[in-house]
Amino acid sequence: MANPLLQETLYPAFDQIKAEHIVPAIDTVLADNRAAISVLLHQQQPGWRDFVARMEALEDRLENVWSTISHLNSVMNSDEIRDAYKVCVQKVTEYSTELGQNKDLWQAYKQCRDSDEFKTLSQQQCKAIENILQDFHLSGVDLEEEKKQRFASLSQKLADLTSRFSDNVLDATQGWTLHVEDAETVPGLPESALKSAEQAAQQRDLSGLVFTLDIPSYLPMVTYCENADLRRQMYEAYNTRASECGPNAGKWDNTQIMQDILQVRAELAGLLGFANYAERSLARKMANTPAEVLDFLRELASKSKPYAEKDLQELREFAQQLDGTTELNAWDVPFYSEKLKQQRYQLSQEQLRPYFPLPRVLQGLFTCASRLFNIEIKNVAAPVPLWHEDVQFFEIHRNGEQIAAFYFDVYARSNKRGGAWMANCRTRRRLADGQIQLPVAFMVCNFSNPVDGRPALLTHDEVTTLFHEFGHGLHHMLTRMEVSEVSGINGVAWDAVELPSQFMENWCWEPEALELISGHFESGEPLPDTLLQQMLKARNFQAGLFTVRQLEFALFDFRLHSEYQVDAPVDILRLLAEVRDEVAVIVPPAFNRFPHSFSHIFAGGYAAGYYSYKWAEVLAADAFSLFEENGIFDTKTGELFRTTVLEQGGSREPMELFVEFRGRKPSVEPLLRHSGLAA
Repeated sequence: MANPLLQETLYPAFDQIKAEHIVPAIDTVLADNRAAISVLLHQQQPGWRDFVARMEALEDRLENVWSTISHLNSVMNSDEIRDAYKVCVQKVTEYSTELGQNKDLWQAYKQCRDSDEFKTLSQQQCKAIENILQDFHLSGVDLEEEKKQRFASLSQKLADLTSRFSDNVLDATQGWTLHVEDAETVPGLPESALKSAEQAAQQRDLSGLVFTLDIPSYLPMVTYCENADLRRQMYEAYNTRASECGPNAGKWDNTQIMQDILQVRAELAGLLGFANYAERSLARKMANTPAEVLDFLRELASKSKPYAEKDLQELREFAQQLDGTTELNAWDVPFYSEKLKQQRYQLSQEQLRPYFPLPRVLQGLFTCASRLFNIEIKNVAAPVPLWHEDVQFFEIHRNGEQIAAFYFDVYARSNKRGGAWMANCRTRRRLADGQIQLPVAFMVCNFSNPVDGRPALLTHDEVTTLFHEFGHGLHHMLTRMEVSEVSGINGVAWDAVELPSQFMENWCWEPEALELISGHFESGEPLPDTLLQQMLKARNFQAGLFTVRQLEFALFDFRLHSEYQVDAPVDILRLLAEVRDEVAVIVPPAFNRFPHSFSHIFAGGYAAGYYSYKWAEVLAADAFSLFEENGIFDTKTGELFRTTVLEQGGSREPMELFVEFRGRKPSVEPLLRHSGLAA
């Protein structure tokens, strides 16, 4: 029987793929690619059609297989899939390094760039070749042979380390639960959290309630549970995951893995001639120098910290007035923050849940996107193969023609990584036969499951997460580029990649859009105006605390990667303490081991790049301010955003595209205004 992973179809055959197919599929594709590249390198004068386009086809086939495998490892993780994935990570890393250090291949691309044909190529074709040549340099192609071998060895080691870090976080998250006998043990918890905990207990053949470290279970406990001891237990278990501390001390410990990752990154950067990994990271970003990033973060911190100090002082005074609490512990902050919010605005996330049933939110989200970008989103009647019964599949059409498709996997479950993300399934590009391969996206969240026949009811924070990830999806799917290197989010500077996602979040706060995305799950009645007004008033509640928390993460990440040297390692926890002294107002307990589960920088793509969230937030707020001026569903403004930011992919520099959309360079003022941090 043919390997289902090797079927060259637009949609993967998830109903047929098994763990035993993974390694043979990768072996086959890598062998085919190596043989084909050997033939391509014998051409006298490599050009676009007979060389670059053929290389693109080879890489696309590998990407299509690998994206499916990576996706399954994230959403249907099992021992068998994990083992196969680890084997393949090594194989794919070895192949990528081998390609990146192939001087003959490098010379062939340089010949293309230096040829007369290059002057006749399109903007996207030229940018693709320039990006590829830069990637060759960043892969060590021009290193001496001994250093090349060292670079290859380190690349393999890094791939293994980041995979192990991620596995440890997943195992540690799933390796601890809190089992209580009844609701009286957890006073204050909302019904939705109790129902989910009851369901979690039943799934484990237990009586009573089970709480896990998955966010939909963890957050209600630390936010609403009136039992401070249980809040502390949850907080400590969550914030010591994958570390040498806490209830699972040393079991899935990432302490040494973090040091090893930093050591390898520092050496890789040094081999390429960079002073540190932060410099290496900025090679493909909007920001030019580490100093520029640090200045940006510290300027925001200086403007935000006074507001954060005021927020904290208000919270301390409130806690003391409420029940005499004089010492505000880290596990008390969410609890008293919610109490203060309820008192000040007569509003809680739980009050909003009934008005945000997932089906209504999805339909409203699609309506917003349709009105903004002139598209139609359809739930397909005869769905393609899916990896789980909860997954939904949709197509995007414009003017009666399908232009993209996506999968939505929104519920938390066992063996699924936490968090929310968009990932590439297929990239838009022109095939050799002239046809267009449509872009396809995986969109993943971890919301609470429906219980008792009700639809899943979202908090407004979760609605915002949904819009955020869909913004990434639109960036990937609405591209008009036909070269995969610059199609969708490919080739987009990492500190600009969050622009569309954070931009889409704004519609979650607009009354005109909220009419579309809200409606009581039983009666269908719209969000009452009293709740809406209170929600809008509460939008910037404790914005100072939230902002400095994000700046703490960003500054910690960037300083860590700019200061870590091969011969002068950095004490990770000491550096974090320094950063907190500088920007934070809440000091966590000594046992807090936040870095040990900071997957964004140790296992994701955000190493020396977490600042991108704030950087892109400036762009997103300023971009949205044009809609504030013209109308939030103004079709001309929506079309302009689509044709500049969303359709162009990585074919042009993001600042150039932003200026084309906004008519000027970005201003930080809209972000400060939206966040309630403007004077």
